[in-house]
Amino acid sequence: MTIELRSGDAQAFFDAPFNAYDDALGYVSPMKGDIFRMLETAKNPLWTAGNPFAFWTAHRDGRPIGRIVAHVHGQSNAAHGWKRAQFGFFDCADDAEAAAALLGAAQDFARRHGLSELVGNFNLTAMQQCGVMTGGFSRRGYTDMVVGPSHLPRLLIANGFEPFFPMTTFELDLERAAPPSEEPVASGAYSFAPIERRSFPERMEDARAVLNDGFAQNPMFVPLTEEEFAFQAGEMSAILDPRLSSVLMEDGRPVGTIICIPDLNGFLRATRSRIGPLTLWHFLRFRFRRRRAVIIFYSIVRDRHGRGLMGAMLARTIRQLRAARYRQLGITWIADENAASLRQMEKLGAEPLHQLHLFRKTLG
Repeated sequence: MTIELRSGDAQAFFDAPFNAYDDALGYVSPMKGDIFRMLETAKNPLWTAGNPFAFWTAHRDGRPIGRIVAHVHGQSNAAHGWKRAQFGFFDCADDAEAAAALLGAAQDFARRHGLSELVGNFNLTAMQQCGVMTGGFSRRGYTDMVVGPSHLPRLLIANGFEPFFPMTTFELDLERAAPPSEEPVASGAYSFAPIERRSFPERMEDARAVLNDGFAQNPMFVPLTEEEFAFQAGEMSAILDPRLSSVLMEDGRPVGTIICIPDLNGFLRATRSRIGPLTLWHFLRFRFRRRRAVIIFYSIVRDRHGRGLMGAMLARTIRQLRAARYRQLGITWIADENAASLRQMEKLGAEPLHQLHLFRKTLG
């Protein structure tokens, strides 16, 4: 039976990876409600800002076995002088016909919008999950890390895409970690403001300001609006461990931040990323047994680079993690061209976990 390509079926979009991948792969989906929110025109700030998008699912014998989103991130194109469309959430069984149908739909979308390049994965921007896994397939991932099978790069290459912009995720054994000194933040000018429920909006706005300033010169980065940042944070306040995330204040000014959360993947796998009768039980079980955490991002404002503040913040976070009896720490993607951050991982004793690449195709 030939592949059927459907547009706009959110339920099939959520179901597709569960049909496409074996449980042993370790793929973990965001919550079903979060997937639906991302795809809702009236709720996602990317779409309400006027960015066009579309999504498709590939069905064989009536079952969705693949999916993809295509969109235009106008802010990125304007900031960097690109003429590109982006694809994201490309998940597919090892099925050449399904992959060709999905990638073909995304390419047609890009051409209709007058764009000359298609690049991905972005789920949905460079400040969310991005990349296609190209190495480390047997290793367990953390929340906010892309996990995919070894056949996805092959399917992309077969459809004319080429890999570029290599990235690496990391894992740190907290018992063996070698954190740097906290001395750079020991003076009375510095204090740490925890990110906790009662001050969540204020602290997260501080974190956004630090992120936007500290990442301003990074490739692909576009400053996040308040609406985008709040949307991406979602219900994070419900799963925060206030011992782990913080904003570094210097004489009352936010100059650094680390967003570190408990790894939710065990909970998500147990519930299959759905709300059901046992969800609360699984969540409470997760709260009492959490031993893995993940750093989503960290940043220092540019006029405070080179003072050892980032290393000191990481050292403090590691001390907090150890005190809270966490055992492992994941660090989401770092570009292979980011020599300073890679040196920081080496100093800590973090080990490479997964390799990722973006994939691109020039459109005639």
